[in-house]
Amino acid sequence: MTTFRSRPLPFELPAEDRASSPYTGYTRAHWEAAADGLLRAAWRWATPGGALLDLPGPPSRSGVRSDGLEGYARTFLAAAFRVAGDGGKDPHEWLDRYARGLAAGTRAPGREDAESWPVVLDHHVQGQPMVESASVALGLRLTRPWLWDRLEPGVQDRAEQWLRGALRHLPAGNNWYLFPYTVAGFLESVGRGDAETARARERALELLEGWYRGDGWYADGDGRAFDHYNGWALHLYPVLDAHLAGDGEESARHGARLREHLESFSLMFGGDGAPLHFGRSLTYRFAAAAAVGLGAVTGRTPLAPGVSRRLVNGSLRYFLERGAATEDGLLSLGWHGPHPATLQSYSGPASPYWASKAFVALLAPAGHPLWTSVEEAAPSEGPDRVLSVRAPGFLVQSTRADGVVRLHNHGSDHVRPDEGESAAGTDPHYARLAYSTVTGPTSAANPADNHLSVVVEGVRSTRRRIRPLGAGHGEGWGWAGSWHIPVFPEGPATVPGLRVESVTVARGRHELRVHRVLGAPDGARAELTGWATEPGSPVRSRLYGLHGWAAGPEDVRAPQGTAFTRWAVLPRLTADASGTVVLVALASLTADPEAGPLEPVVEAVDVRPGPDGGTVEVRVDWAEDGTGTRIVLGTGSVVVDHT
Repeated sequence: MTTFRSRPLPFELPAEDRASSPYTGYTRAHWEAAADGLLRAAWRWATPGGALLDLPGPPSRSGVRSDGLEGYARTFLAAAFRVAGDGGKDPHEWLDRYARGLAAGTRAPGREDAESWPVVLDHHVQGQPMVESASVALGLRLTRPWLWDRLEPGVQDRAEQWLRGALRHLPAGNNWYLFPYTVAGFLESVGRGDAETARARERALELLEGWYRGDGWYADGDGRAFDHYNGWALHLYPVLDAHLAGDGEESARHGARLREHLESFSLMFGGDGAPLHFGRSLTYRFAAAAAVGLGAVTGRTPLAPGVSRRLVNGSLRYFLERGAATEDGLLSLGWHGPHPATLQSYSGPASPYWASKAFVALLAPAGHPLWTSVEEAAPSEGPDRVLSVRAPGFLVQSTRADGVVRLHNHGSDHVRPDEGESAAGTDPHYARLAYSTVTGPTSAANPADNHLSVVVEGVRSTRRRIRPLGAGHGEGWGWAGSWHIPVFPEGPATVPGLRVESVTVARGRHELRVHRVLGAPDGARAELTGWATEPGSPVRSRLYGLHGWAAGPEDVRAPQGTAFTRWAVLPRLTADASGTVVLVALASLTADPEAGPLEPVVEAVDVRPGPDGGTVEVRVDWAEDGTGTRIVLGTGSVVVDHT
């Protein structure tokens, strides 16, 4: 059973129920109370007419007025799920507030007064209102009998005209196309559909089809960005749209993909309830559990109701008890508490309220199996697992002893297809080799954790565009591989002929990391770092050189810390890397107090060139059970077997 570190909450929750929720103590009533507490805190900052919620804090790049709309729209989602899930019961009269705000905000859009909403324009001009239009539309659709149907016709007409701005302007080239899709779905649901709404929906579905890469995973656009946007956007909008419309054919198609997504994604929550700290917009926090709740609500899930309950409850409790809500009840910009390095430039004071999407679980009424079934262990609380997910290039590794989940990233890079090889825009939340549920990446100003860099004339390379080489798994083990062109932040961006091939093999808590550096100039060095952790904490990072590295690892400091610790250290290995070199190391991240050192884990390592001179074979013999792992690196190919 997971032990939670408790912090005082800024609002009151019901008593725990350990009979039905032996892992978390949370029930449906906890979700209702959390929604009410978050809404109550946010509405203290509403304008007199309720159109804008101007939460305190530094503005986003979109400006204060857009941020105020964001406060209205994103909290509206929480209120809508709260009321719709209870059959229209609204004891705190949330919907009256949102109805007044809608009337005030749409009276004169674009006017610089106390209430008016900004108009929706192209994403590169004034795009953020398009994001919020989807939340407004979805909130109205969920609460139609109790809000929309009671509005005066003139307010309905004004709201429609404001929403149609999303249909007439250019979204960003990613999940943003689902915002006009959602707006159009609402308009059609209230009898206001036309050719314009139909085309918005057709275009979004055309793009979504092209972004689907298999294994239940979508790329967030035309590149290779795979992250939490799969759950809280790319699956949520089409699956929920079909569910609300009662469209069996669309529900089956999109729902089948959600079901497959949850096969792997459900393993990406730690035993403490934490989602993986990976990808952008992490300030949305427990929105990561939205896909799990949606699967339970729609029946499109491979998970037993008790497992789904465990995951959604664990995620909500994890963040509430670790300071996600400030003393006055507002969600802060960060991870646990405030953490600027977690943020993107589009983040404003109300941005964290996309966490409201997790409240989709409340669409399951009190008698639903999600709430009546007893909590069962999360996938990461079962036996040790290693799972490869080929489409996004992921290798997921979980250990029962400590509940830690690690994601080895060999496929997600958040680089647009039209971008060249450049270190500009390197994002620590994609560029690293590995991420976990108990560690975060170091800041760009500190030494990079979980990174293989080539050092040329004192300048360290970074990893941007990731080319997958494959992935696979067997009983108790798995692998994933990729290659990249090292790019440099100073001097020439690239070195002709320089490339790095990387393979991770996971078994138990151990990570075998194999790298081949090709075409390095004379005098180049290679550096490999491990996980960044807090000195003296139960979570320990280890790194051990097996082949090609110089003396044992040194600890380097990351004074800006991570989302999990104010100050961190990470182990680092170094080696000469002129020409072509093969480097093999063993790494681990563990909170298991019984975990031993890495030195005895591997019995022998053999590295030899292949018969054609263009390949290299690495053989590692494991001491524990006498098995061996063979890795053959070819030209743009990898073969891995374990016997």
